[in-house]
Amino acid sequence: MFNYFKVYSWNLALSMALDAGANMDEIDRACRALRDVEDDSAFANDYFQAWAGAGARLAQAAAVDEKAGHLLSAGEKYRRACIMYITAERIPAHDHPPRLAAYDELLWTFRKFVECAGANCEKVSVPFGDSFLPALMVSVGSADKPAPCIVHFNGLDGVKEYLYLCGLPAMLSQRGVSILLVDNPGVGEALRKNGLHNAPEAEIPAGACVDYLETRADVDKTRIGMMALSLGGYHAPRATAFEPRFACCVAWGANHDWPTRFRKRMAGTLQAQNSVPHYMAHNMWVLGTDSIEACAEVIDRFSLDGVVERIRVPIYITHGEDDRQISVAEARKTYDGCVNSPRRELRIFTAEEGGEQHCSIGNMSLATNAMADWIADVLKTV
Repeated sequence: MFNYFKVYSWNLALSMALDAGANMDEIDRACRALRDVEDDSAFANDYFQAWAGAGARLAQAAAVDEKAGHLLSAGEKYRRACIMYITAERIPAHDHPPRLAAYDELLWTFRKFVECAGANCEKVSVPFGDSFLPALMVSVGSADKPAPCIVHFNGLDGVKEYLYLCGLPAMLSQRGVSILLVDNPGVGEALRKNGLHNAPEAEIPAGACVDYLETRADVDKTRIGMMALSLGGYHAPRATAFEPRFACCVAWGANHDWPTRFRKRMAGTLQAQNSVPHYMAHNMWVLGTDSIEACAEVIDRFSLDGVVERIRVPIYITHGEDDRQISVAEARKTYDGCVNSPRRELRIFTAEEGGEQHCSIGNMSLATNAMADWIADVLKTV
């Protein structure tokens, strides 16, 4: 992972941006004054402003191209502007007033990118109780030839637009697999616009996604898989264990025992990095609690002990050997527990080959290619 800054959470966000196709010169122009900062929380708003400002400049340049009729150039700049807004928006406290406005710009620039570039990406709404889950559908199927499809959830602090931009949907499309990228409860629009908070029963929103996909003529209902990254290393196995309609599962980074890690973090005894500044407040926002202890009580239910044994379909687990948030031991624990899966595989990325950090951030294409190949193989699309 590229250590441009002196703090982990900022470098993580930067590396995610590069994995999605950001331009390093544009990043450096925006951020070089912040390179020596050593307190990510105290200067989070400065980081936000640097990236959001760069996003605004790119969006303005894109609008000039669009007005001139140069739609492909406009689309490329809107794409990079969206990455800048994604990176800006994840860092400050959730109640920082400009953050929601930047999120709206994120949504707008992504929509403009899709429109100008003619990208294969349909925004859809998945019915969920009396609300809905905002999602992006990348379909390669048709009524005459329905395609298999993957349901893809986020982690603790992701957005569906990033899942699109990181390249996995294009890789799956090349292999004949559609994908539904979902802002599940606790992330993205589901949290910011619909007020939906995360919960351990991942099979409920995941099942709603299967219900939705079963209404589409372009989807092969017998070949729907489930995957998620980071905190989704809990969500995907949990959903697959309790939702029998899934044909396979991918955990993009294991997350077997969040309760133990969180309690140790509360006690100050965990040697691990935070994915975002204001980590504890972020968890309270995601879970809809008003105290750290109440937050911990919800997290106590986010364990895969006694869950993964229920998985009876193929499962693929990836992890980086030098993950500074979650130990590789959790990946082995998830793998060891999947005793009833007919095909369980654990892919650990090493420092020698790359992709050794959290969810292979810094060299995501190693993981996304491996996962796309495995999915295509399991769903027999190649």
